[in-house]
Amino acid sequence: MVIFKCVSHNSNDLCKTTVSYGNKYKLLGNPRHNNLSIKIDNLTWSDSDRYFCRVELSTEHHDMYETRTGTRLHLIAPPKILNITVAYDSNRGYSAVCTAEGEPLPSLVWTVPEHSNYTTIIQHPLKHQIMAELNYLTQDGKYTCIAMNSHGKTEGTVYFFKFKSGTSSFIFFLFLSAFGVKLLLLLVILGMAAYCGRDNSHGQPHLIRHHVQESTYENFDQKTYPSNQA
Repeated sequence: MVIFKCVSHNSNDLCKTTVSYGNKYKLLGNPRHNNLSIKIDNLTWSDSDRYFCRVELSTEHHDMYETRTGTRLHLIAPPKILNITVAYDSNRGYSAVCTAEGEPLPSLVWTVPEHSNYTTIIQHPLKHQIMAELNYLTQDGKYTCIAMNSHGKTEGTVYFFKFKSGTSSFIFFLFLSAFGVKLLLLLVILGMAAYCGRDNSHGQPHLIRHHVQESTYENFDQKTYPSNQA
């Protein structure tokens, strides 16, 4: 399979890329200087392979030169924890699963709460992945998965707490208490709003009556003032 190809028609032209599988490959070297180095971007585990380089000359004899053994590309990577989950199964009860990847393949170790004794089941779902599973979890607390290889170490933690009848009743009581407090606050706010609205409705006619009385007094004064002159 050809993953990269570049073509140069004369000694002055640069090598023009005509094939770059997945747009991942780029020529870094200069074939005129016997340098055919290429760059591979966005490496994945599937890129670990053996690569062969071939040079074809557009001469009369159409000469071709190819590396016999090729170049082996081997990816290495520090460990990385992909996922930690806790699930329930009717056969195995509660279980914790830790999945990690790396090259070399990392080792996985679980640290569990004190006075706990669990058996770790190791699986290899993919070539560069490893999975460690703890079954029949009974002890509440902190469970830590540690992944390690020659290039590094990482860890992830999950907290496991089973719901008990007493705990669920207490939580239900807290929920009802919080709901009651919110309802009480709502009633207080509505009562204050109704009280303020009633005060405003009584205050406005009082101001109107005061204005009418003041106007009547002024009219009376104007009528009686001429009679005192007589």
